[in-house]
Amino acid sequence: MGTLKEELCRREEAFLSPYAFPSSKTKGRLHGISPDDTRTEYQRDRDRIIHCKAFRRLMHKTQVFLSPEDDHYRTRLTHTLEVMQIARSIARAMRLNEDLVEAIAFGHDLGHTPFGHAGERQLNRMVPGGFKHAVQSLRVADVLEDLNLTYEVRNGILYHSGDEMASTLEGQVVKYADRIAFLNHDIDDAVRAGVFSEEEIPLMIRNVLGYDTGERISTMIDAVVRFGADKGVIRMEGEVAEASDELMKLMFAMVYTNPKAKGEEVRAESMLGQLYEYYCAHPDLLPEVYARNLENDGVERCVADYVSGMTDRYAISTFKSLFIPKVWQGMA
Repeated sequence: MGTLKEELCRREEAFLSPYAFPSSKTKGRLHGISPDDTRTEYQRDRDRIIHCKAFRRLMHKTQVFLSPEDDHYRTRLTHTLEVMQIARSIARAMRLNEDLVEAIAFGHDLGHTPFGHAGERQLNRMVPGGFKHAVQSLRVADVLEDLNLTYEVRNGILYHSGDEMASTLEGQVVKYADRIAFLNHDIDDAVRAGVFSEEEIPLMIRNVLGYDTGERISTMIDAVVRFGADKGVIRMEGEVAEASDELMKLMFAMVYTNPKAKGEEVRAESMLGQLYEYYCAHPDLLPEVYARNLENDGVERCVADYVSGMTDRYAISTFKSLFIPKVWQGMA
């Protein structure tokens, strides 16, 4: 009788689609690891990600609306959970490796900045060589947290956004799940914020995708599954893809660039820029987890590690302590 891990691997081989990537075929990790007889390699990756500090900080990082007072707006953590669930739904329907998509989904935004994409834009302007959250997510996993993940999970994290595609179908599923998740929950949050309404979605889009969040998500998931289940590809085509693209354009026009929704972004970018410049001038003040890489990676990259890892509220608190004279704080 073999170990539980061996039994799980046999089940994968028997059940998964020929297009799936079983854990027994992994290309391995950056360095050796002690054996585990109860979990597959991708299950171990999932657990390592969930228990790391960067994952916990996602609960206090903005998704779209900066530091909202309403507890029902999405955060970067709730976004991650929604991506994971959508990705698993697609993977299950296509008989792909659910453990692999789960691990990639949980890790895909580990390197995201505070203040959503506003923070990413600011660091991308300032950091030599640029700053992309997907690249930073992999750096968090490899360098800052030393999670020692498998090649397939690392590849899926790195290519969950941008033009390049992950090497596994599971990684490509996460890329589509990310888009499906943020498009739909951003609509939901925008409606809650009063900057958008379901009725503003043209009828031609609603007739194709559905009339509420749940219907749209189901339609998009079904479109991905129906197209690729027997072809071994991850893609969305036809009228659902066209309607989804039109919906994305509408969101950019009415929400993502809406002054009411995004009015604080200029100040958030300025604040993050000042924090970056301050710590570049004072690298001796970096916490040890970031300072230990100064010799190998340079001041700018290590400061970017620190600033991008901040939560919204920690960035605000740090900015106040550095730049706001304390005697002023009681004069409001």
